[in-house]
Amino acid sequence: MEGEEKGKATFSDLSSLPEGVVAKILSLTTPPDACVLSAVSKTFHAAAQSDVVWNEFLPADWELLISRLKPNKLKFDPVSSPKKDIFFSLCYFPVLIDDGNKSFSLEKWTGKKCIMLGARDLSITWGENSDYWTWEDHPDSRFAEVAVLIYVWWLEIRGRLSCRMLSPKTVYAVYFVFNIEESSYYGFNIDPPDATVGILGHENHPKSVCLDPYLDQPQQRQRQRQRRAPWERRPQSEHMPALDRPHKRHDGWFEIELGEFISGDDVDDELEMALKEVKGSSSKGGLVVEGIEIRPKKTHRP
Repeated sequence: MEGEEKGKATFSDLSSLPEGVVAKILSLTTPPDACVLSAVSKTFHAAAQSDVVWNEFLPADWELLISRLKPNKLKFDPVSSPKKDIFFSLCYFPVLIDDGNKSFSLEKWTGKKCIMLGARDLSITWGENSDYWTWEDHPDSRFAEVAVLIYVWWLEIRGRLSCRMLSPKTVYAVYFVFNIEESSYYGFNIDPPDATVGILGHENHPKSVCLDPYLDQPQQRQRQRQRRAPWERRPQSEHMPALDRPHKRHDGWFEIELGEFISGDDVDDELEMALKEVKGSSSKGGLVVEGIEIRPKKTHRP
């Protein structure tokens, strides 16, 4: 009881502070903390709506980034909208930038920057050869085009990003975002591709990843057309090494983590990402590439 009384007294004392002072205090917390503390009192509620608070949660270069957007309608007015509205709009509605080939958004827990490279911003081996890949619009994609794999033996996808576009001193995870064409998806349950993530010029160790969402679902796999060339005599194995499986996102796409890295203070660093399967032991098809997303690594939250 004594502790509870002390807690109440503390909040009472804080609530008696001028709104501007409370706003400054809240700006030193986190976006979730500011939202929770807005329920403490009328003073806290008013302070939690303040531009002083939410301007601290926005990246310093957010205006520069949205100036690179593809001409379209923003969900907010960069000049007149409250900073809180701008913050949450950027959390829930990614903005297309750089001719619509990248997207920029914020991680709602921290305000850290998230960047996604669309398929057109990636280097895809034979990507411009219509015998192997096609470029199509997709109703569920944030980008104008996705890359659809017709037929290859050698899969290689690479991407690069300037670290100046990311938040410094942040643990980032990198995800390959994809889907499948049910009628023509095959060949990804034999040799797992290798992924590498890291700063260009540094040694980056590869790890194997799984691109088959149905590896553990034989019944679902049987509904797919297993298209193989006559000279492919190797049986398709269901026993890929114990790897993390892709999972389905809220937007309907699958994703698999390629790796993680820590962004430093050197804005001249360049992040390099690669996904490749070049053993050539089986053909592959039916992969739909939306892009590669770089976002802060999730930490446990109660």
